[in-house]
Amino acid sequence: MTHPHLSTHTHHEPAPPEPVTPRRWPMLALLCLAQFMLILDVTVVNVALPDMAVDLDLGRETLTWVVTAYTLCFGGLMLLGGRLADVLGAHRTVLAGLAVFTAASLLTGLATGAVLLLTGRVLQGIGAALLSPAALSIVTTSFHGDERNKALGVWAAIGGTGSAVGVLLGGALTDGPGWEWVFYINVPIGVLALAALPALLPRRAPQPARLDVPGAVLVTAGTGSLIYGLVKAGDAGWGDSAAVLPLFGSLVLYGAFVAVERAGRAPLMDLRMFTRRPVVAGAFLMLIATALLIAFFFLGSVYLQHVRGFSPLKTGLVFLPVAVATGIGAHLGSRLVGRIGSRPTAVAGMLIAAAGTVPLARLSADDSVYTRLLPGLVIATFGIGAVFVTATTTALAMVAHEEAGLASGVINTFHEVGASIGVAVMSTTAAAGIERGAIDGFTDAFTLSAAVAAAGTLAALFLVPRGKPQTTGGPHVH
Repeated sequence: MTHPHLSTHTHHEPAPPEPVTPRRWPMLALLCLAQFMLILDVTVVNVALPDMAVDLDLGRETLTWVVTAYTLCFGGLMLLGGRLADVLGAHRTVLAGLAVFTAASLLTGLATGAVLLLTGRVLQGIGAALLSPAALSIVTTSFHGDERNKALGVWAAIGGTGSAVGVLLGGALTDGPGWEWVFYINVPIGVLALAALPALLPRRAPQPARLDVPGAVLVTAGTGSLIYGLVKAGDAGWGDSAAVLPLFGSLVLYGAFVAVERAGRAPLMDLRMFTRRPVVAGAFLMLIATALLIAFFFLGSVYLQHVRGFSPLKTGLVFLPVAVATGIGAHLGSRLVGRIGSRPTAVAGMLIAAAGTVPLARLSADDSVYTRLLPGLVIATFGIGAVFVTATTTALAMVAHEEAGLASGVINTFHEVGASIGVAVMSTTAAAGIERGAIDGFTDAFTLSAAVAAAGTLAALFLVPRGKPQTTGGPHVH
């Protein structure tokens, strides 16, 4: 994650040289460990969902919210978390966010029903939104020159591995001590970091800044209303008032958010960034790629356990090649963007993702997991990996240097919101498969995934700018 530079002023006084942080490498290790927990918790619950459903008597709608409640609060409040780091001081915000996340993880593991479980996930998301942008703010100001590039590279690698490791670790923990340990594992790590970080974090004076609390509330409520409407559509149908009213409400809330941001003196999100074509293209690609990837983890995990009877650990192992394919796609994409440009790389990545999803749309109850499902997921996520890199480099390296921080904040927000929307839409589409173990529900969801990837291919062809990005040296998303 990154901490966006949210100031709307164009004039900046020359900044004095940043002091050298003496124990910056041990500090980086602990901050990366904390960030690893945050990213891990996006996907670690996927494999544990069937066991949670049995133990806590959870329905499909609640299972969807177990995933989306976290990413919704993480993405919706992240820009506010970055602003709080300015007002309160980054070191205080990191420690506060880590304390909230650790306590929330314990609460979630102790849950005996849906209310406590979802409350814990919401609090985890709030803690993550405080911790992540403040932590990266400290990293970017504590390292200089070549050291900063190395530190940001380590930070980016944490994000790339966290989502993939989450599925495997979730399977091992659920099959071993139980699904509760998907959350309990965060507690000793959080306590260790809380004990060690105060002596390592630099103390820098907070910057005076206004807090755009109304903006944060409106954008989070708007996204929550959108997701609620999408989930309800799976139960009541798209024409039912239970789905239509929340969807309409989300449009009203988003409109109010735009009005507040345009009128505010210190907006949470500088809407002028959306006049920058590279930022719009990067945000679109990040939204689609994240929605597809997290939906694949969600659908695949439930399908393998509900329909095929796989254990949580075996399910996690099936996703290991998928994780490797995502990493390889990202590595190859980073090379291709510099050689052939953003547009060809984005189009090729989305096209590969669509091609890999086609076999998944034709799944039958008798198909081998290893000859149909796994190859399709590997091909699709290989393409998505390349799209992730293209989204980041397009948004951050094709805008002015001084706008890289703000562009990064926009991209990160679309990353988390994409995860929420992807799970909500695919859960709604696969409702029959999730509730009754019917194959048709899953094939419907994968068919929709293929259509989304194909539409993304066409959109990338016209939306993504021509040319090769030139790095600005700004921070990168996970």
